[in-house]
Amino acid sequence: MPIRLYLDHHVPRAILLALRIGGVDVLTALEDAATEFSDSELLTRASALGRVLFSQDDDLLREAVRRQRANVAFAGVIYAHQLRVAIGVCVSDLTLIAQAAEPEDLSNRIQYLPL
Repeated sequence: MPIRLYLDHHVPRAILLALRIGGVDVLTALEDAATEFSDSELLTRASALGRVLFSQDDDLLREAVRRQRANVAFAGVIYAHQLRVAIGVCVSDLTLIAQAAEPEDLSNRIQYLPL
């Protein structure tokens, strides 16, 4: 089963559009009316929907690390630094992950981009 992604509101629209053109199943926090959610709530929401959260937000990354240390389950986080990872690299790596990985591969994990 391919990975389904959930994009937080920090992710550039260009990444969203390119992923959709490539056939990746993507839902955004905006589409889910979750733009006002805290990082903890956003990660909980993505996990409840069975989606791996892609973020470029350092605070959300800290929340994922906190959950790992506290042994609190989540569907997974993919993180790319806003200034250090180009949009094209994000799209390419996210597409590869979505097509090649299984949900259990990312469960309770943080995957850093670039691959």
